[in-house]
Amino acid sequence: MKKLGLLPRLIIAIILGILIGLAGQKVDILKILVRLLITFNGLFGNFLGFVIPLIIMGFVIPGIADLGDSAGKTLAITAGIAYLSTVIFGTITYFVGSVVLPNFIKKGAISFDPEKNSGKALEKIFESPMDPVFSVTTALIISFILGVGIAAAKAEVLKKAVHEFSDIITKLISNVVIPLLPFHICGIFANMAYEGTVAVVLSVFARVFIMVLILHYLTITAQFTIASSMSGGNPFSKIKTMIPAYMTAIGTQSSAATIPVTLNQTYKLGVNKGIADFVIPLCATIHLSGSTITLTSCSLSILMLNGSDVGFQHMFPFILMLGVTMVAAPGVPGGAVMAALGILQSMLGFTEPMTALIIALYVAQDSFGTACNITGDAAIACIVNKISGFKLDPAANAEYIDELVKQ
Repeated sequence: MKKLGLLPRLIIAIILGILIGLAGQKVDILKILVRLLITFNGLFGNFLGFVIPLIIMGFVIPGIADLGDSAGKTLAITAGIAYLSTVIFGTITYFVGSVVLPNFIKKGAISFDPEKNSGKALEKIFESPMDPVFSVTTALIISFILGVGIAAAKAEVLKKAVHEFSDIITKLISNVVIPLLPFHICGIFANMAYEGTVAVVLSVFARVFIMVLILHYLTITAQFTIASSMSGGNPFSKIKTMIPAYMTAIGTQSSAATIPVTLNQTYKLGVNKGIADFVIPLCATIHLSGSTITLTSCSLSILMLNGSDVGFQHMFPFILMLGVTMVAAPGVPGGAVMAALGILQSMLGFTEPMTALIIALYVAQDSFGTACNITGDAAIACIVNKISGFKLDPAANAEYIDELVKQ
C-alpha cells in the first residue's frame, strides 16, 4: 500500500468504508467491524487533537524566524503580494461559495457533532482521552512570539533547535499521521454509510471539487492578467509557458519538488534571473492561493452541511489567519490542511468527523491546488520584476534556460 500515492489509498479507503458500512446494516458481525473503525477514529482523532498544537509550533515558529532572517525590500514586496493574493482569492472563494453552494447543499442536512447524533449511530468500544499540552490559541501566540523573537534577536541556537523540532513534526506527519489517514477516512465513511448519510456527502464532494477546479483556473487567469497589465505581454501566452510547471506539480504534489521546473519556465517568461531565483523558492513556501481556495470552499461546504454559521463576519477572520498559516504549511502531500487543522478547530469549531472530511476533500485535489500555487508564483515573479525596475527579457536568460532542469 505504501507504494500507492496518498490519493489512491484514500479512494480505496472511501470505497471500503462505504461497503463495510452498508454491509454492517445487514450483517451483525460487520457491525462489529464498523464499531472497531469508529473506535480507531476516536483514538486517532484524540491523537490529532494532541499533536495539532505541536504541529502549529513546529511549522509557524521556524517559518516566521526564516522570513525575518531575509529582511529586505524585495522580501517585503514578495511576501506582501503573496499574502494579498492568498487573502483576496480566499475572500472571492467565500462569496462564490456563498452563492453557488446553497444550490446543492441543504443547510443542516447532516450533524457532524458526535454528541448530537442520534438514531442508528454506533458507540465506540472504548475511549482513551489524550489532552493536549496546551490549546491551539496558546500554541499560535507562543509561535508568533518565538518566531518574531528569534528573528529580531538573531538567536541562532534557538533557531536551529526549532528547525530540528520542525523536522521531528514533519516526520511525525509523513510517517505516522499520513499513513494512518486512510484508516481514519475508511472509518468515517463506514460510519456515514451505516447511518445513511454517505450519499449526500459524496454528492457534495463531487460538486465542490468541480467548483474548486474552476476557481483555480479563474485565479490563474486573474493573476497573469494582473501581471501582464503591469509588465506587458499576453497573459495567456504566459500561462501557456507555465504549463510544464503546472503538470509537474500535479505529478509531484509538491511545490518544493517543482521549483526547478517553475524557475526554468519563469526564466522563459523573461523575469530577471536574480528576481526569479529569489521569488520562486520563497513563494513555493509562502504563496498558497490554490490551497486557500480549496480549504475555504471545503470548510464552507462542511459548515453548511452541519448547519453552522457561515456569515462573512465569521469566515473572514479565518481567511486572514489562513493566509498566515499557509506560510507554515509543510512540504508533504496534504501539508496545507495539516497546518490549517488548528484554526479550523479553534475558529470554525470543526469536530472530529468534520476534520476527517476536510482532509479527504483537500487531499483529493491536493495536486491541483499545488499546481495553482506554483503557477501563480510565476505571476508574482513578473510583478516583483516590474516593481524592481526590470523588463521581461527572455533573451537575457537564454544561457540558463533548461540547464536547471537538466541538473
